[in-house]
Amino acid sequence: MKLIYDVSDRPPIGKLIVFSIQQFLAIITATIVVPVIVNGATGLTVLDSAAALVGAGFGTITYLLFTKFKSPVFLGSSFAFISPLIGASMFGYFGVLIGAALAGGVYVLIAIAIRFAGSQWVHKLMPPVVIGPTVALIGLSLAGSAMGDITKAPGANMSYNLVALICGLVTFFTIVFCSVKGNKTMKLIPFLIGIGVGYVLASLFSIIGYTANVEYLKIVNYDALIQNFSPVKFTSFLNYPSFTFLHTAGDGIKPLDGTAVANIALLYIPVAFVVFAEHIADHKNISSIIEKDLITDPGLHRTLLGDGVGSFVGALFGSIPNTTYGESVGCVAITRNASVVSILGAALLAIVLAFVSPIIALINTIPSCVMGGVCLALYGFIAVSGLNMLKGIDLGESKNLFVVCSILIAGIGGLSLNFGTNADGSPIITISSIATALILGIITNVIFNKQEASKDSAPAAYAEVSKSVSESATEETTTEVATEETTEEIAE
Repeated sequence: MKLIYDVSDRPPIGKLIVFSIQQFLAIITATIVVPVIVNGATGLTVLDSAAALVGAGFGTITYLLFTKFKSPVFLGSSFAFISPLIGASMFGYFGVLIGAALAGGVYVLIAIAIRFAGSQWVHKLMPPVVIGPTVALIGLSLAGSAMGDITKAPGANMSYNLVALICGLVTFFTIVFCSVKGNKTMKLIPFLIGIGVGYVLASLFSIIGYTANVEYLKIVNYDALIQNFSPVKFTSFLNYPSFTFLHTAGDGIKPLDGTAVANIALLYIPVAFVVFAEHIADHKNISSIIEKDLITDPGLHRTLLGDGVGSFVGALFGSIPNTTYGESVGCVAITRNASVVSILGAALLAIVLAFVSPIIALINTIPSCVMGGVCLALYGFIAVSGLNMLKGIDLGESKNLFVVCSILIAGIGGLSLNFGTNADGSPIITISSIATALILGIITNVIFNKQEASKDSAPAAYAEVSKSVSESATEETTTEVATEETTEEIAE
């Protein structure tokens, strides 16, 4: 793919701020929703959304340091750890910190093993025929969430709403128009423009709805802004989040003894291995986009260390282990802005804006239908980028066909592995459908496909993917961004 800004490029400061805001908006919904889900499930207020943003920011910076600023990926709150967080929350803040430390420890141990044993086994164990459908599955598995959001309007039941659907689709088509037909600047910030247009349209419907008292037209819920200034006080403008490390003493709900630690370990460690599989998939995906094999340079051991240590740093501030975000990868791919400085800018924004009460309140008023339109593009690109990895694979060969079949059907069908039972009937350990599908695909490939990947197979696969993705872009854009003159015009 012909990038407008490569990994090491530094956009002009004005453009950089805009790009950072776009990356920030691409990841914010998923990052702040995890605390909401966990608090809702437990009935407690152990987690704080603003603190999760700070944790994601510092976690991302930690990751960038470990990867020598060579990998343009943002780390945010991991959905895979929702179930462990619900269980560990019963033991207070110490419980979630111990869980995060155990999960990060798994990453560190694997990274040490890879540092001495090398990473070629990753290419052999997970060639494009395995990793391609797995990446596609990550996007497809999120489709239900995106489509659920795009039809929702505020209300007691978050019911189906055609006006909300219109707002979501306008957001989506605005993003598509900016990416395909827009000028050079629009092509770099399609998500920012899309969210803005969608929010304005939703606000217009809402103004009519509130004025005429028509519930169906009330698409934007402004309660967060109203409550922030009711009454007006200093914390209405600046306030510090409820950081985890401020509540580690005396906040345990259940005794934190040896048995509790063992239970937490059983909750977190298996999930860490699941997220490890997603980590590899995300990094192979971003490698194909930037045409650089991150598994080799800076190395899988460095990306794992950055992810593992970054997860603990994130949990220290916001209680939630982090993970590499597909939304961030999709944003890089669609905008063709891979500048790692933009990722750093987004991380700094997450930290700073978490203290600015009106900004957090305003972000909380962005309707789910608008973000659903954004996710329609982001998740779709993740799915397509995975399928593009299969372009050079002969699916006429049964040994390849059944590997892909096993991954897609098991993953989309929701085949998960559950072990043990809690008092409420829920499983103690759950291996997600994505991880289960990946395991099944690896086993199928190992048994029936004896072709071993050469040392150059992975870079070749990345080149093939990048070529196919590049071909899908418009010829006009490709030729325009290929010259240095165009980059200078953008800077101006």
